[in-house]
Amino acid sequence: MRLTTRTNLALRTLMFCAVNDGKIVRKQDVAVAVNASENHLAQVVNRLAQTGFITTLRGRHGGFHLARPAATVSIGEVFRAFEAGLPFIECFGDANTCPLRPACRMRRHLERAVEAFYITLDPLTLADLTECNAGLDAILALDSARARTSCRLPENA
Repeated sequence: MRLTTRTNLALRTLMFCAVNDGKIVRKQDVAVAVNASENHLAQVVNRLAQTGFITTLRGRHGGFHLARPAATVSIGEVFRAFEAGLPFIECFGDANTCPLRPACRMRRHLERAVEAFYITLDPLTLADLTECNAGLDAILALDSARARTSCRLPENA
């Protein structure tokens, strides 16, 4: 299984927003930080806004930010928003020309496997990926001098 570039960019964009929580971020800043084309990123940002992950603001001081707290953004939900419409294999799509279709038993197993992939990602949140992650902060923070001081590891860690 391989994720599309759009899903990859969506996750990077959401991580950028989470690291810069409370700030309006610009597409140009995200593109530079995550090594992406602004044109490709524009399509991803549009889809993220349509699906309610980010809120966009137009105008001279426009940009976008997370539409809800990072702790409520399920990674499985993000992946489904970008990947679910794409057939994993020919028999998942409408244009199935496979001659084995009437007798093949593999499709139902593949459907379960793909769903298991999403289910595994459902409990993982954007906050799980970004909170107390100094390395990610160093790469994605708009204000590179910013330091997170509120991060404390659990005593059992």
